[in-house]
Amino acid sequence: MRSFTVQAGGGLALTTDRPVADPSAGEVRVAVRATSLNARDRLIIAGKYSVDVGGRVPLSDGSGVVEAVGDGVSRFRVGDRVLGAFHPTWLYGPYPGWKELRGTHRDGWLRDYVVLDQQSLVPVPDSLSFEEAATLPCAALTAWSAVEGVGPGDTLLVQGSGGVSVFALQFARLAGARVLATTSEAGKAERLRALGASGIVNYKETPHWGARVRELTDGGATRVLEIGGAGTLTQSIEAVAHGGQIALVGNLAPGEGMDVHHFFRRAATLRSISVGSRSELERMTEAIARSGLRPVIDRVFPFEQAPEAVAHFESGTYIGKVVISH
Repeated sequence: MRSFTVQAGGGLALTTDRPVADPSAGEVRVAVRATSLNARDRLIIAGKYSVDVGGRVPLSDGSGVVEAVGDGVSRFRVGDRVLGAFHPTWLYGPYPGWKELRGTHRDGWLRDYVVLDQQSLVPVPDSLSFEEAATLPCAALTAWSAVEGVGPGDTLLVQGSGGVSVFALQFARLAGARVLATTSEAGKAERLRALGASGIVNYKETPHWGARVRELTDGGATRVLEIGGAGTLTQSIEAVAHGGQIALVGNLAPGEGMDVHHFFRRAATLRSISVGSRSELERMTEAIARSGLRPVIDRVFPFEQAPEAVAHFESGTYIGKVVISH
């Protein structure tokens, strides 16, 4: 089968002679139909991740069709459409800590076939294509967890127009909340408004955008989706309402971190998000099916152009998700 692996020093290498494994007891073999890129994949493919990924098949997120099942498999049958959970062993309950993940500790989805434990898969909603389903395991579930409890009367602030931010915007609007967004480009601002954002703050024109958010919301956002981490946390603290919550989902921007005194005066909560469990993924996909929500896909690349997909993702010009079709 075909597969891409991370080269020593970074980059992707295509191989075409990797053997196709048979599923053992409790496992299923999935013919992969689509995968999607997340922020962590940039570090993994560049060979800059916190663990050695040389020779590893990357990408944690994918969808496909069950092609074969091992003994004792009861959750799925041949022909079922499935997508993989980001945390393969976190099925339900409290967060158990980072375990072995696809694309880092285990081979990921950027290949023709994967063999997985049946417990790490969930059904694809009938309303979604394989490409749309492949966007859900990490970005969508992270956003779902981050906006949990947001509803009418609340205001959510999202940073940028990447996958997590766009999903959070969509989920919050479904829940009846108001959404504001930061961006630096007029074209992205227009698209975010079309998706339901009622206010946009250009963070290049307004470097101290936290104060502007407080003006637009008459006191601050009740929930802030923090993508930048150390580089933007100070402004998020300025933007959050008294007693509000900052959901920390990324640490993508360099900086000096938070002003503890300022944070203390806000009486706010800082909560880190670690994607979610399989049971939460099932709840989210069921909600998506009921609501008719459609993931926002910026561009779909064919499998052979996976390196080009990575380059497009690294450019930062996309809105929503970048997908690879197998």
